[in-house]
Amino acid sequence: MINYNELLDRAIDQLPHQTTETKRFQVPKAYSMIQGNRTMIQNFSEIADALNRDPQHILKFLLRELGTAGNLEGTRAIMQGKFTHYLINEKIDDYITRFIMCHECNRPDTKIIREDRIFILKCEACGAKAPLKSL
Repeated sequence: MINYNELLDRAIDQLPHQTTETKRFQVPKAYSMIQGNRTMIQNFSEIADALNRDPQHILKFLLRELGTAGNLEGTRAIMQGKFTHYLINEKIDDYITRFIMCHECNRPDTKIIREDRIFILKCEACGAKAPLKSL
């Protein structure tokens, strides 16, 4: 029979060793510029780095939410159509809620993993897993 201390030691050994600091989870606001019939997010790569996600994944989400076409060009994202920075920042906040923040402990220490054909949001802080809707 295993006693309580042995079980506790085993549980502690299975916890992740390193978590990132979340008190200062700051995402830079999108700096966008409208030029003709296109909107450019100048600091897109900076936003992707802060979120610790693939820029293509974030762009795909934004394009689908805004119902437009676009692409990455260097450190910026270019989208067809005119969009205010308020709308873009609102969609980035939606992305953070759905694909960054843990659904259990509400911390940003997550990563997207793939198990079989399902994408899962795995929290490195509490170990929770939640299935994600595909883009």
